[in-house]
Amino acid sequence: MKIGVAGIGKMGAGIAARLASLGHEMMVWNRSADKARATGLKMASTPAELAVGSEAVISMLADAAAVNSVYAQMLPAMRGRLFIDMSTVRPDVSQALAQRIHGAGAAFVECPVGGTVGPAREGKLFGFVGGEAAEVARARPILEQLCRRIEHVGPVGAGASMKLAINLPLIVYWQALGEALSLIKHLELDPARAMDILADTSGAPTMMKNRAPAVAAALAGKDNAPTAAIDTLKKDLAEMLAEAQSRGYDAPATRAALEGFERASRAGLGTKDCTSVPVHWLKSATGA
Repeated sequence: MKIGVAGIGKMGAGIAARLASLGHEMMVWNRSADKARATGLKMASTPAELAVGSEAVISMLADAAAVNSVYAQMLPAMRGRLFIDMSTVRPDVSQALAQRIHGAGAAFVECPVGGTVGPAREGKLFGFVGGEAAEVARARPILEQLCRRIEHVGPVGAGASMKLAINLPLIVYWQALGEALSLIKHLELDPARAMDILADTSGAPTMMKNRAPAVAAALAGKDNAPTAAIDTLKKDLAEMLAEAQSRGYDAPATRAALEGFERASRAGLGTKDCTSVPVHWLKSATGA
């Protein structure tokens, strides 16, 4: 199948590599051409060219502004094609996008995913799907090659809601971990030992079972390669807070975590890995 991927960050590149390994005829586009070129796959010079050369297009873009911009450029070439957006955006962004795509005579499914680059390359993501049943059925053969589990949770917008809900406690945890570490800083434990203890408890999320060594390395002064950048997660927290408020709920834990991420970003750590959040808090938050 001819499949295009718009947005070749780490996740987009992983998705493109996975589909290429299964024999699909791939084309990629990225705002920074160097990242697209690094995949070794056929490149499109514009989003419109990507749409013209593809039967299905998967997008993995940074934020709502990027999603709207890229899809506006693809709009004239949409008819008859399938579009799958895997970006993390608010439900109203996905819903408005679906209306535009359907108006152009194309199919649209949202499928934001859980997982990082490794699972993307191995086809072990968790897909949270929103869309019409017939269009989800059309997208399913592709999604099954990318995801270990697919949950069709409702119409367009439902997948976005589920992704925000899934990510919220994970992102808030990085701030909570910094605060937890402040309670044991005076013990002067070896970072690897402290993280081994914390990771082997019921209070640690599954993610921490794998990332404890990376946190320990960060505590010891190592600069981890970014798997999830602080500014990206800061954006997600702001989206979560806005979404909760739009539905009449407060989200005090999310707001507090956002403040911690903003503090790290202001300190120049925005492009650093999220493991830098608890470390920065531990170093800078005395008396805050």
